[in-house]
Amino acid sequence: MLKMLVQLVKPLVKPLMVFALVATLIFSNASDALAAGRGGGRIGGGSFRMPARTSMPSRAPSSYGGGGYGGGYSGGYGGGGFGFPLVWGPTFLVGGGFGGLFSILIFLSIASFIVRSFRKSGDTEDYGYSTSNISIAKVQVGLLASARDLQSDLQRLGETANTGSTEGLTQVLQETTLSLLRHPEYWVYGGTEVSQAGLTSAEAQFNRLALSERSKFGEETLSNVNNQLRQASAKAALAGAGGDLVQIEQQPGEYIVVTLLVAAQGNLKLPTINTSDDLRQAISQVGAVASDQLLALEVLWTPQMEGDTLSSDEMVSEYPSLRLV
Repeated sequence: MLKMLVQLVKPLVKPLMVFALVATLIFSNASDALAAGRGGGRIGGGSFRMPARTSMPSRAPSSYGGGGYGGGYSGGYGGGGFGFPLVWGPTFLVGGGFGGLFSILIFLSIASFIVRSFRKSGDTEDYGYSTSNISIAKVQVGLLASARDLQSDLQRLGETANTGSTEGLTQVLQETTLSLLRHPEYWVYGGTEVSQAGLTSAEAQFNRLALSERSKFGEETLSNVNNQLRQASAKAALAGAGGDLVQIEQQPGEYIVVTLLVAAQGNLKLPTINTSDDLRQAISQVGAVASDQLLALEVLWTPQMEGDTLSSDEMVSEYPSLRLV
């Protein structure tokens, strides 16, 4: 009986050992990946809804033959109403004041102007500018771990910034770029990415970039988006960093990464990063975006907690496109 049982179990021993080995490798790698995740900070907000069209004052109505038209046609195209009302067209065609051929030419000119105006309105969506010209830009900077002041600046900005208005977001962008520009001696890596999109696809493209960068965080330990402030407790932040504060200070990593994502009206051009001068120019250009052009902003940095940093291996695996400067 025992011999029979051994014979039945023996063929299953090898598959079970293989299964156990594979399971061990999978769960150990998952544990390592979770342990490696660093906390990140996030400041941002904005909207891809274009402002309502400003009504343009119509041109003062002119009177013809002593009788003025009560209002003129004001369609908002070209900044004003027509010089004479459309209802006069048939009168020209039937009346004899200017002659039949001349009246027809005038009427055709008016019709052509209307068609061109509607086409132009379709291209600009009646907002006064082309919605097909929206820039989605990304600037990333990898700094040495000794840039502790930058983490403090971003921490303070995340806790106090007004991210519920365009003016507040513009201030966040300017203060972040100023903090980066004040620490060029810590710059090690840099990268840029910029593209143009229409209104319908710009938001999706911006969100895709933001999600890609946020997914590199083990946890968002500080978030201030559209004036919604969320901050992890000190204990949770330390756990996300992989240990207690003493261990972090004794065994620091090497780098801090800051990412700027900007959606702005107009054609924003950024240099390809090869040198520190290229990086300085890119940071300055995104920092100079005016409040009336800024649609959305994300400032992301990792690690968020002061004293925690990224190792060389984490930099290479998470940010392989960044270049040495």
